[in-house]
Amino acid sequence: MRAIQIDRYGGTEVMEERQIPVPPLGPAEVLVKIAYSGINFMDVYTRLGRYAGSGAKTGHYQAGLPLTLGIEGAGRVDAIGADVSGWRVGERVAYALARGSYADYAAVPAWQLARVPDALGLDQAAAAIFQGQTAHYLAYDIGQLGPGRSCLVHAGSGGIGQMLIQFAKSAGALVIATASTPEKAAVARRRGADAVAGYTDEEYVAAVMNLTAGRGADVVFDSVGAATFQGSMHALKRKGLFVLYGANSGPLATFNPMELADNGSLYFTRPRLADYVADADAVALRAQRIFSGMIDKSLQIDIARVHDFKSIGEAHRALEERRSIGKSILRVDSNVR
Repeated sequence: MRAIQIDRYGGTEVMEERQIPVPPLGPAEVLVKIAYSGINFMDVYTRLGRYAGSGAKTGHYQAGLPLTLGIEGAGRVDAIGADVSGWRVGERVAYALARGSYADYAAVPAWQLARVPDALGLDQAAAAIFQGQTAHYLAYDIGQLGPGRSCLVHAGSGGIGQMLIQFAKSAGALVIATASTPEKAAVARRRGADAVAGYTDEEYVAAVMNLTAGRGADVVFDSVGAATFQGSMHALKRKGLFVLYGANSGPLATFNPMELADNGSLYFTRPRLADYVADADAVALRAQRIFSGMIDKSLQIDIARVHDFKSIGEAHRALEERRSIGKSILRVDSNVR
């Protein structure tokens, strides 16, 4: 089968299209014929080696070299492991957090699969499952968003940012988003943001204070990291919650916990999706909310571009250079429907 692999960490030049064997099927796994794969910052981080020593306690995201890139896919069940029940060959499925979706086939633990309704395209499912699950747990499990709550969403035009804004508004929260260009700001507004500001601390802190009558936001959702860390603390209310779920501008330097105290006894957390989709019930619950919302149009995400194996390097560069708006996907086999 075809696969995009790396055998060393580095720039986009380390990605190679290869012919490799179809992955062997474990007894608790399902072999998925991939139609589309999501393209995510996690793939970039993997290529760069950011996860090389990650997850010492839980094992999350670790993988040895060489490896096939991609952690999100959608397609049809092609074969079923000996110990698997509840799945049939031919069923339409999507999944996240199982490596190897930049390939014709992927062996996926059965419990990680979600059924894709017939009314939803597999391209849409591949574009939504990872970032939708992330936005869902951030909004509801961690942020506890609802009427009377307010949040600052950094990178509001990104795939997670767009869904996070929509979940927050659906819950009744006030949303301030950041965006780096007028085009990206327009996307965040279309998704429901009450205000959109630029990335300088002064711009978004002022926007938060203006909309919250000087109190500050209840929650900050920050996927940017180093560049927004100080400003995010200043935007929070006393005893507010700082949720750092990415580091697209680079990892945080070591910081003194007294900074949290000095900025109003703030709470700080660095969560991972894997801990919030740790069993089949959690996967099914979040996927049902995402897919039903996309079908009834209450939840929307734009597919920015559909790439093929030849243009996967450009897809990674667009992410790294912050040129992407919305979600890009990799077309593996569009005949799988």
